[in-house]
Amino acid sequence: MNRLQTELQRLYLPGADGRVRALVVELRLPVGWDAVAALWQGVQTELDLPAPAIAVNGIDGYQVWFSLQQPAPVAQAMAFLEALRLRYLGGMAPRQVTLMPALDTPSQDQLCPAALVPAVQAESGHWSAFLAPDLAGLFADEPWLDFPPSPDAQADLLLRLRSIKPADFLRVLDRLQADAMPTSPDPVVAPQHAEPATDLRQEPSQAAADIDPRQFLLAVMRNPSAELGLRVEAAKALLPYFEGGRRD
Repeated sequence: MNRLQTELQRLYLPGADGRVRALVVELRLPVGWDAVAALWQGVQTELDLPAPAIAVNGIDGYQVWFSLQQPAPVAQAMAFLEALRLRYLGGMAPRQVTLMPALDTPSQDQLCPAALVPAVQAESGHWSAFLAPDLAGLFADEPWLDFPPSPDAQADLLLRLRSIKPADFLRVLDRLQADAMPTSPDPVVAPQHAEPATDLRQEPSQAAADIDPRQFLLAVMRNPSAELGLRVEAAKALLPYFEGGRRD
């Protein structure tokens, strides 16, 4: 095992049985460096978390890699990333932001929810690579390397990083979820003659009529217009399906 493999193992591996250590936010063009920097700096200055790694994906954008000291359930990891997205990237179009892991993608034996960096991209021949924060902005227009990065240089970048401790992970998750909750205790009262609502938050029974309960929960969890608390509860309800539980 070389130095780079050792650092990847220390930070992001292993993960299995519905749990992960690597949490990745991918931002695709035309998202610029400013959005990536806002997330990277915000988690450190506002949430008091260790600096995540910054990478180019070798195709069309940046990645921000978070490392957990202990593996977390996929549903919990996704709730954490979704809360970060709402806080720092809420103005981005959904097609420009990908969160990994997604609840329905990692398999039982998958060690990492995203392709490990660095790696060559078969279609273009370009490389993904971890970047030094002070140089990352130079890759906004061309988020790739034309040649393989030095394994030792990549290892040196990762050597400086630290994983998020379990207590800090839960602390930040609780804070982000609390901040995203509505502040008014008053219930929302629908107008007496309002047209029937069609979104999942307003009429879940009608929306669920044509789908099974698991599909409905997935729909709620993925619905960007639903309140974060509802999406988190849906993710929790789905957790048994992705932690070695039933998969029927």
